[in-house]
Amino acid sequence: MQRRFKNYFMITLKGMAMGAADAVPGVSGGTIALISGIYEELISTISNVNLSLLKTLRKNGLVAFWKQLNGSFLLALLIGILTSFVTFMRLAKYLLEQHPILIWSFFFGLIIASIFFVGKQITKWNVASIVSLVIGTFIAYYITTLPSLASNTNPLFLFIAGAIAICAMILPGISGSFILVILGAYKTLSDAIHDWDFKRIAVFGFGAIVGLLSFSRVLKWLFKNFYNTTLALLTGFIIGSLNKIWPWKKTITVLNDSNGKAMLFSEISDLGTLSVYQQQINNFESFKIVTEESVSPLLYSTINNNVVASQLNVAIALIIAGFLTIFILEKIGSTKQ
Repeated sequence: MQRRFKNYFMITLKGMAMGAADAVPGVSGGTIALISGIYEELISTISNVNLSLLKTLRKNGLVAFWKQLNGSFLLALLIGILTSFVTFMRLAKYLLEQHPILIWSFFFGLIIASIFFVGKQITKWNVASIVSLVIGTFIAYYITTLPSLASNTNPLFLFIAGAIAICAMILPGISGSFILVILGAYKTLSDAIHDWDFKRIAVFGFGAIVGLLSFSRVLKWLFKNFYNTTLALLTGFIIGSLNKIWPWKKTITVLNDSNGKAMLFSEISDLGTLSVYQQQINNFESFKIVTEESVSPLLYSTINNNVVASQLNVAIALIIAGFLTIFILEKIGSTKQ
């Protein structure tokens, strides 16, 4: 595939969109890859990384090795993903703390549009596709209801967390960052990035490489042999993830960071949402959400003693903006890269 600089620049931009999505717990970079038209090439390229590449390098040289690797595509994409992920993770942390409704609203619109664009790629609906859609929806929804674990800094744990999270990151609809939250590794990783703790980052990264090389082969086989069923399953994943991305939440239980114990949020505050309480006390580290549930925008202000607005009008505008963003990405993805 002959590409020019502008093509690789577009791939880098798509990588940046993937990285930004993966930085937010609840949004999948795999969804962005699928919408922007690079998902199957990405999976195929990763799955082709094997020992034969070393043989090619030894016998035919670096140029042949780079071509077989599809190295220029991977490099352009990784530059975008890593640049965006590291920088946007800090921005995402600020937005999730100070403006949670607004950032979740934007991504909610983005995911709604993704359901339509991924689903329309299914060329044939049958019993297997419908069952896969239902199963995918149930699995993703169930994952969004799982309680988060306490933070863990053990190297072996970080390696396993990296392997699991990267599998989720390349699955549309299942958020790698949210998997890290459930496993209790999100704060550990974000702190490592913030503090430039290269040892922990390297351990996590090595686990991610192992997981990525293994799982990509499974995905490539599924697309080759069960294309429509696989797409239906992925569409279900995206539908099920909407519960996590719903902007208005009621906090049920939290984790006390000082003693590592889970407790009812009602024992701490008469407010209904942890983020509202954290903004009032200007402390975002002492408690972490373990379980929460979605509530209506009209109920949101009530459960928080009317000290905060539901921001419904702005939220609707951002949902529309997120929805339109997918149209733009899909249009870009429909052009040859």
